[in-house]
Amino acid sequence: MQASTLTRIAGIAALALAGIVPASSRDVATVPTVDLQRYAGTWHEQARLPNRFQAQCRSEVTATYTVQPDGAVDVLNQCRRADGAIDDAIGQAVVTDPAQPGLLSVTFLPKGLRWLPFGHAEYRIVALDPDYRWSIVGGEDREYLWLLTRSGEIDAQQREALIARARSLGYDTSRLVASPPR
Repeated sequence: MQASTLTRIAGIAALALAGIVPASSRDVATVPTVDLQRYAGTWHEQARLPNRFQAQCRSEVTATYTVQPDGAVDVLNQCRRADGAIDDAIGQAVVTDPAQPGLLSVTFLPKGLRWLPFGHAEYRIVALDPDYRWSIVGGEDREYLWLLTRSGEIDAQQREALIARARSLGYDTSRLVASPPR
């Protein structure tokens, strides 16, 4: 297993441990409806709040979701490192409460260990375009944020609109790290 994968697993485990604490009033609400079949496919990261499990990512950051027959979602996160190599992390997401379809539990633990009560983190879809062209995803307490689009490149106006939307949801967008396509 690559060191970067182990780093990601440790980061997700730390997030999950933080999630044991009751939700705070700083938590942002999730979207009320999500069609996972429409959400499936590849999303391109346009910007993110800094986090240690993506520290190696320099460009071409994507997340590809594949809905399985049992309703679970296979996750493939990829990015290009500074040395040009592609880094990837394979995980799984599940909707744990049908009343909150925008709140998923995500793990990047190896398949044989996903049953463990730790190593899972919240994936909160906090804003979603009605046509599924963009999505804003966060973690508990607004410490994590990803601005995602279906297109690899967007213009400055679209980028600013996503940033403004995230800001309106209470995220500190002054710390955003842009994700260049190449």
